[in-house]
Amino acid sequence: MLPILRVLAGRRSNSIDAPLTGPFDPAGLLAGIADVRDPDAPFAIARPYTIAFMTPTSQQTPALRAGLEGAMPASADRWLWQLASRSTPEDFPLPPETAGEQLKEAVRISADWSALVLRQGAAFLGHRTDTGAGDFFEFAALHSRTVYLDALLLGALQRDHIDELTDELSEVFNSSQLARRVAALERNIAVFRSTYWRQHLTAHGPANDLLLAFQNQHRLPARFHEILAEAADYSRLVQTQESQQISGALGVLTILGLPLGTALSILQVLGDNSVPDLLIALTLSIAATAGALTTRYGRLVLSSLRGSEEEA
Repeated sequence: MLPILRVLAGRRSNSIDAPLTGPFDPAGLLAGIADVRDPDAPFAIARPYTIAFMTPTSQQTPALRAGLEGAMPASADRWLWQLASRSTPEDFPLPPETAGEQLKEAVRISADWSALVLRQGAAFLGHRTDTGAGDFFEFAALHSRTVYLDALLLGALQRDHIDELTDELSEVFNSSQLARRVAALERNIAVFRSTYWRQHLTAHGPANDLLLAFQNQHRLPARFHEILAEAADYSRLVQTQESQQISGALGVLTILGLPLGTALSILQVLGDNSVPDLLIALTLSIAATAGALTTRYGRLVLSSLRGSEEEA
């Protein structure tokens, strides 16, 4: 199994320029299930996410417990790591200083088997001898292909959507329609949170642990928290700009309306209905408005309006 995983990972000791052939040809394995994106290119270049399930024989003692309740050898987790990372110690020697940190994420499903989730692959490894047909491992294999696979697929969906949200965040300022882009971003975040962002697949059980392990491997909780914080900053920026626009509009109404309203009110109080006097009042109000626009307050209003037009 490990040589096949190494080919899928494109390890140096294998010929990655030739596609897998024979019973492991991707076209045959995926027929009627999925299509390879580029059937003419070597399949190993795609670097697919792999999920391996292995049950040991009685000769594969490094993976076996010493009896039903016996301790599990440290070499078992090393095997598990090799299957999940699709590598051998020659490909990628695991540093002994960090080996414990790397392997502590292993999920102990039961005394019979364990799982490990890494960035590029996951693996399930049995810890007692597989007795063949009718063995418990048939039930374990079914779980690894159903509910446990669902947990990993959900994690992959979450990762892809978070990647899309990250790209969308980086393009917010590429358009002058800032408010519209931020509104679309907040809507996409809300849809993602209500549809895909789950940290529990079932009420309890190893499936939740596998999902959390996948999320931790890809830093999904931290990345989503950063997305929420950045989107909140953009939302506050849009609210500040909208407040400035409203203040600018009110300032324009004040500068334009106050002199004119004052002049018309004076004429009304005096009972003057003369057209020349009305024109004089309009002229004086326009002059007063022009004078008000030259003040610091007027320049601030004009600057606010120009900023609003550029952002619209």
